[in-house]
Amino acid sequence: MALTRVMLDEREFLSPHGIRSLSRVHADHPFTLHVNGTLNQVSYEPAESRSREFGGNSNWRGPVWLPINYLIIEALQKYHHYYGDGLTVECPTGSGRMLTLWQVAAELSERLTRLFLRRPDGTRPASGAAERYQHDPHWRDLILFHEYFHGDTGVGLGASHQTGWTALVAKLLQQTGVEEPMPS
Repeated sequence: MALTRVMLDEREFLSPHGIRSLSRVHADHPFTLHVNGTLNQVSYEPAESRSREFGGNSNWRGPVWLPINYLIIEALQKYHHYYGDGLTVECPTGSGRMLTLWQVAAELSERLTRLFLRRPDGTRPASGAAERYQHDPHWRDLILFHEYFHGDTGVGLGASHQTGWTALVAKLLQQTGVEEPMPS
């Protein structure tokens, strides 16, 4: 399946935190289009834009967006219901690891939920360098639902109270049965 080969390639769309909105390949090889003598270019921008052209927001040029990832996961699950365990794809591309579409959906769910779950050092990728949300005992369990996430690091970006679509992570946690231990 050519689509999954590109989507699940860690040099392209697959990040440690889900599927990026634009291939990382475009960091070194921007998409270019000549229109009426003007060169237009779209580069991979994993976080906030480096230019003010779009208001500083890179929009769909590299970050991980939860609703898009959620829809991909749902589609993979539906295709698995149709094709069953007989259809496997390599995940990640180039790893030699063959997974059913259901297992790929679970892998993507795990990558997304890890944005919000504590790592062994007690920090959460989504909280980035925000000391208050990483270490302060009064704030560290107040998880912000960001609008989108840095395509490479997972740091939460954009609006920080996007409880609409980003709250879909609760459904993914429910499906995977992941529970975070209560703080002591």
